[in-house]
Amino acid sequence: MNVNNSKEKSGSIPFYPDHVRSEVRVVIGITAIVLLIGILGLIFPLGLGEPADPMNTPAHVKPEWYFLALYQLLKYIPKTAGAVLPVMLVLLVLILRTVAIEFRSKRPSARWRSTWDWVFFASSLGIALLLGVAFGNIMEGVLLDAQGNIGGNLFTLLNPYALLVGVTTVFMLATHGAMYLTMKTEGAQQERAKLWLPRLMVIFFVLNTVLVIWTVLAHELIADRYLAQPLFAVFPGLALAAVLAGWLMVRQGRYWIAFLLSSAMIAGLLFSAAIGLYPNLLVSSIDLAYNLTIYNASSQPNTLTVMLVMALIGMPFVLLYTAGVYYVFRGKVKLTPQSY
Repeated sequence: MNVNNSKEKSGSIPFYPDHVRSEVRVVIGITAIVLLIGILGLIFPLGLGEPADPMNTPAHVKPEWYFLALYQLLKYIPKTAGAVLPVMLVLLVLILRTVAIEFRSKRPSARWRSTWDWVFFASSLGIALLLGVAFGNIMEGVLLDAQGNIGGNLFTLLNPYALLVGVTTVFMLATHGAMYLTMKTEGAQQERAKLWLPRLMVIFFVLNTVLVIWTVLAHELIADRYLAQPLFAVFPGLALAAVLAGWLMVRQGRYWIAFLLSSAMIAGLLFSAAIGLYPNLLVSSIDLAYNLTIYNASSQPNTLTVMLVMALIGMPFVLLYTAGVYYVFRGKVKLTPQSY
């Protein structure tokens, strides 16, 4: 009786078990309807029209926002269709990360919040690792045939070089995030970030050094690019200088400058890899003649022109919005029992 009275007074319904039970009922009902429609379709099949062309969808057809980036990638660079599964896995981890943020505050229980904290940690770790592995496969090369089809499976993509790039990416972003935490937190959280930051920087530096040596020795395509045009070595040189300068700033407690240097280091590493691969977008481990380049993998010139115009118009708004968000949330984060 007291529980019912408390519900009436608060005017709210507990998330568990009330909402959970309702959602389970809905899922069961929808599943039953889908199965019924499928069975009827098998018994009374209907004639279908021409098969849809996934690479030539009508102009009015647009996916939901979380599928839009993948849709645009397939539209503008059709030969990347073989990379759909890994991208979908990345998308799944991103969704799980967002769900963890939303569900964490649904109940005040410490166990409930701790569980979703671990889900958030695992999904954040997964997205960093997967993006690093994907980038490692771009540099290592994949089983790309003459028709532009990517062979192998998910385990083929988890090769030693790609895994090293993935682990290095995890520590690179962990270092970058620890620098940001020193600026946004205070008290115990800030002290923990300061304690871990030098350790993370050392681990990242060691892993990245091993990765660079491996890349130079095992990837002639990238090494030959820099040997042919040594002037471009300024980009990895700047990345190295940013790492060393960032270490000095951390030792001096100047975390804002260290964060800017870390950003410059990440940009320098990305530019270095892009220069080494240019003009290749995806290297074939079967035959270099099958490589996807900026010339044979792009869409029609008119499509690229429209995309460029849209980017020139849209990117300033994206940058302004991002700058506005950082301005609104400037300063230290104040944690309370009601915080996410």
